[in-house]
Amino acid sequence: MVATTRENFLRHLCQTSPEPLGLEIERAAGIYLFTRDGKRYIDFISGLGVANIGHQHPHVLAAIRPQLESHLHVMVYGEYVQESQVEYARRLAELAPVREGVVFFCNSGTEAIEGALKTARKFTGRKKYIAFEGGYHGDSYGALSAMSSEIYRAPFLPLLPEFEFLPFDDLGALSRIDEKVAAVLIEPVQGEGGVRISSPEFLPTLRRRCDEAGALLIFDEVMTGFGRTGKLFACEHWPDSKPDIVCLAKALGGGLPLGAFIGRRGIMQTLSENPPLAHVTTFGGHPLSCAAGLAALEVLLQENLITRSAELGEFFLRELRALAQAKPKIREVRGLGCFFAIEFQMPEATQQFVQRCREQGLIIGWTLHHSTIVRAAPPLCMADEQAEEALQIIKRAICQI
Repeated sequence: MVATTRENFLRHLCQTSPEPLGLEIERAAGIYLFTRDGKRYIDFISGLGVANIGHQHPHVLAAIRPQLESHLHVMVYGEYVQESQVEYARRLAELAPVREGVVFFCNSGTEAIEGALKTARKFTGRKKYIAFEGGYHGDSYGALSAMSSEIYRAPFLPLLPEFEFLPFDDLGALSRIDEKVAAVLIEPVQGEGGVRISSPEFLPTLRRRCDEAGALLIFDEVMTGFGRTGKLFACEHWPDSKPDIVCLAKALGGGLPLGAFIGRRGIMQTLSENPPLAHVTTFGGHPLSCAAGLAALEVLLQENLITRSAELGEFFLRELRALAQAKPKIREVRGLGCFFAIEFQMPEATQQFVQRCREQGLIIGWTLHHSTIVRAAPPLCMADEQAEEALQIIKRAICQI
């Protein structure tokens, strides 16, 4: 008997959880996923923050086709002049919250973090890093070293030394940033940590403390970048806290794999000397991904999806907070723009809620760090009637647990 696709999925792909969702995706369009058994789902996590403008946007597809016909991979990153790379880097440098920024393209958010950490150490000559409790920066060895969660660290110890973790949003803890620190790595809004938002004074104070200590400030905007929080970059909510380096991925590639770290020119120049080729990548900044990413960025700007993110976030947060008032199983609802979390009192309620949503056609999930928190990041192109449909599913699911 010929094995089914699902059987081959379980047999031949390395499984990263004991119970994968296992939806057999046939196609995707806009805010929806369609499975082989004829079901339609609202993708309320946007492929984990990738499909900010929705799935299969025609402008992105139109940008991919001519690049396919022109060339795919031709040389390791940074050696040949490739128009899609150059144009995307130019546009990102214009918009990024980094003064006189230059772009290093890579393949993923984890790689962006790795590159930023290496760059900070080489530029400053210092060894120590500061990160924050509850933060998540990826699963490679260096990125995992920047995560405080003992559950995920313990199987891989010893990790890289010289990482110290401070409590998130604690002004008093910032005095521990001293002249031994190469860089401070932080998410302006903690994603896997449960959509935890820093207070108005925390990031500006952190910026000043880094300046005083001579440490670089690295913002991890892998999840929050590209309109997710109601600004193009989340750090724009704190205008006095511009980073030295910002790390991007997920929505950066318009649905294709792409990451980047953008730093001040004087900092990034260190990668080309003593020795040259101090940081390289084969597939980073793939021309197809850059063509798709640039098209997606222009869609985001031209269709006013950043403003739409703020509007959708206001709608969902208002409705869900009102619901939480009447439902004691909900501890808190919090968010910024179209990036929000529902925190339940008990893990069982969280699991039941996610399952009830999926049964009724909405995909949402909990975070790695917390068994009581559900995180949402729906496509920013969601129409009013689609948002209402999603809200009604959420309300029914909450009432059913």
